[in-house]
Amino acid sequence: MERRTFLRASVLGTSTLALTGSLWQEAALAAPAQNAPGPYGPLLAADANGIQLPAGFTSRVIARSGQVVPGTSYTWHSAPDGGACFADGTGWIYVSNSEINPGGGASAIRFNSSGNVVSASSILSGTRQNCAGGATPWNTWLSCEEVDRGFVYETRPFGGAATQRPAMGRFKHEAAAADPVRKVIYLTEDETNGRFYRFVPTTWGDLSSGTLQVLRAGSATSGSFTWANVPDPDGSPTATRSQVSGSKSFNGGEGCYYANDTVWFTTKGDNRVWQVNVAAGTYELAYDDSLVSPGTAPLTGVDNVTGSTFGDLYVAEDGGNMEICLITANDTVSSFLRVGGQGSSEITGPAFSPAGNRLYFSSQRGTSGSSSGGITYCVTGPFRT
Repeated sequence: MERRTFLRASVLGTSTLALTGSLWQEAALAAPAQNAPGPYGPLLAADANGIQLPAGFTSRVIARSGQVVPGTSYTWHSAPDGGACFADGTGWIYVSNSEINPGGGASAIRFNSSGNVVSASSILSGTRQNCAGGATPWNTWLSCEEVDRGFVYETRPFGGAATQRPAMGRFKHEAAAADPVRKVIYLTEDETNGRFYRFVPTTWGDLSSGTLQVLRAGSATSGSFTWANVPDPDGSPTATRSQVSGSKSFNGGEGCYYANDTVWFTTKGDNRVWQVNVAAGTYELAYDDSLVSPGTAPLTGVDNVTGSTFGDLYVAEDGGNMEICLITANDTVSSFLRVGGQGSSEITGPAFSPAGNRLYFSSQRGTSGSSSGGITYCVTGPFRT
């Protein structure tokens, strides 16, 4: 298997830190990841919130769907999904999508330097099944509609109206990840024969116009690739995934994350994490549950993904046993946390605070199994930074 290298890099500013979680440690990758003890030790008994965590970590509930966010007058949305954090002076903002249709949208919670809630508000409304998305270096949140010929909406957590971005293509959008080096946005598609795209804006920082491209490669799980223009990003009458001969099919594109010339994305249909070296033009598997040894694969139902400042990937499960699993730069995989008593839910929206010492995430349907039962959490502890 071709090897990869994470390189520790300097931070390009607070917005870049919030976007990429850079400062990646130098370590070789020999994908796909294999079972090994986690860097934080085994999971302990469930805490008062029903969450199993390693020693030294604690959880708290931040918000519940249909209830006022404590300390504010804002009612938290149903079915919380993809999320991200943005530095805000000495504090930060956590943004979360709402995966309901119709209604959708996204909300934001502002925290002070102590991690206490200051305010909460809507940043997008009236859309459809907003699943995942991604942050931009200019501090906007791309909220993606997971419906046929869905749109990407550019929202503004710091204030201002959201803007529909049809140039980014109309398909069943899932996640987005910005690459400030090549000045592109990577996009996943949640179809059994979905594609992996990138959007090349005419002007970086302005997503109103540009070129939608799709990855072209063979059928193998590793190799080289090229990009090809999608002739009709509107996707009608021919779906974008069917327009380019030789474009590579992926089984249920989900989360997407970029740092230092590498983009990772997950495919839920086959429980894989893909690793794309965009500088070298090569791709390979970072994780495949059918290739894990010894023992049983800890990560199934792969979904949203984020990275820490240290260089670890955190992958949330939609299914499995409601875990967030950790893939290290040394190609080991282990369970970081497990949510109990919520088997009819899924874990969504993992995102680190700018300092890297708090991890936010949601249980989309909570203990009730209904979209109105979502719970958003914060885990604090000695994360590797």
